[in-house]
Amino acid sequence: MANLILHEYARSGNCYKIRLTAAHLGIPIERREYDIMAGETRSPAFLDAVNANGRIPVLQVGDDYLPESNAACCYLADGSDLIPHDRFDRADMLRWMFWEQYNHEPNVATLRFWYGWVGEDNLTDLQRAMLPAKHAAGEAALTLMDEHLSRTPFFAGGRFSLADIALYAYTHVAEGGRFELHLYPAVEAWLARVADLPGHIAIDA
Repeated sequence: MANLILHEYARSGNCYKIRLTAAHLGIPIERREYDIMAGETRSPAFLDAVNANGRIPVLQVGDDYLPESNAACCYLADGSDLIPHDRFDRADMLRWMFWEQYNHEPNVATLRFWYGWVGEDNLTDLQRAMLPAKHAAGEAALTLMDEHLSRTPFFAGGRFSLADIALYAYTHVAEGGRFELHLYPAVEAWLARVADLPGHIAIDA
């Protein structure tokens, strides 16, 4: 495998997904940190060389750059047991990863960022108006997860996969977005199972 460099902000769940995938696979990754609050990913140097979209994470593979966290996880895990070999289970894994980016991350992760980084007193009028809807959507996402996990130990194929990594990243810190995880016992049990797996690392590792 080519030399790997992760362009990241370490406290981001999306960046953590890639590190967690690499840790489970024993793949070494060089890390380069950017201060998103200081606008470092919007600098001309970053936009020209790393990602014209101005976002992290970006996984650099040799001279090539791969944005989008779940795409980078798939690159790292290709051919490994983190991607189910069964055709349906593999598609189901992708279903949960797509769902995470569309239903989970925009609500759970966004509120964590707004409360923890922007600060409630600094929210715009538009952001403030969006709070109830984002809380409701995040709670709906956690409820769906809880119902699913009450029937199976992991999200796809009955075993740990990239779907679990993708969803663990922001779920385990969801209380930063003022979500009460104790209301979702199956989710809490799943979080503990994932954290107990060999190779697991913390978000700030």
